[in-house]
Amino acid sequence: MTSEAAPSGRDDVHDAGRDDGRRASLTAMIAAEPDRLRRRSLSLGVAPDDAEDVAQTALLRAWRSIEQLHAPEPGQMCSWLDVIARNAAADLARQKARRPVAALDADLPDEASVAGDVELRVILDGALDAIRALPESLREPLLLSVVDELSAPEIAERLEITPAAARQRISRARKTLAECRESGMSEAR
Repeated sequence: MTSEAAPSGRDDVHDAGRDDGRRASLTAMIAAEPDRLRRRSLSLGVAPDDAEDVAQTALLRAWRSIEQLHAPEPGQMCSWLDVIARNAAADLARQKARRPVAALDADLPDEASVAGDVELRVILDGALDAIRALPESLREPLLLSVVDELSAPEIAERLEITPAAARQRISRARKTLAECRESGMSEAR
């Protein structure tokens, strides 16, 4: 964290006359001891991965509220920055408590599982393609039998055909699908 971390912009120009050199003192303090707020964050119990974020947040808050500093003396400024860093650390702790982070490593499947899932997906996609390729006269009775679990007489009634014709169409559809599987249904895509 360097003095370059201090924000600059239109508000800084507008407020420059009112800060009585406070921003310059803050910039000089941070330039002289750039790791100060990070170390303070660590001393407050902030995890090393989050310490730089807390330090940057504290510096940004200090920069934006420099007018609230009563006296730009080094001791006053150190105490003031410590309070801001403590508040930033507390805010981070509250934020993390509200949204706990789930461990990703435990949720990731191993490569063998992923490969198996992909292979299964390819097979299922091939099966769906084969079912879609069936003529409507075979596909509909097969789906009514397998998906809706209707009996041959129920299928016959719904399609206005005989139960024997329903059984025959289901049988032909299954035979066609078996031939697709034997010929490498997943490779036919």
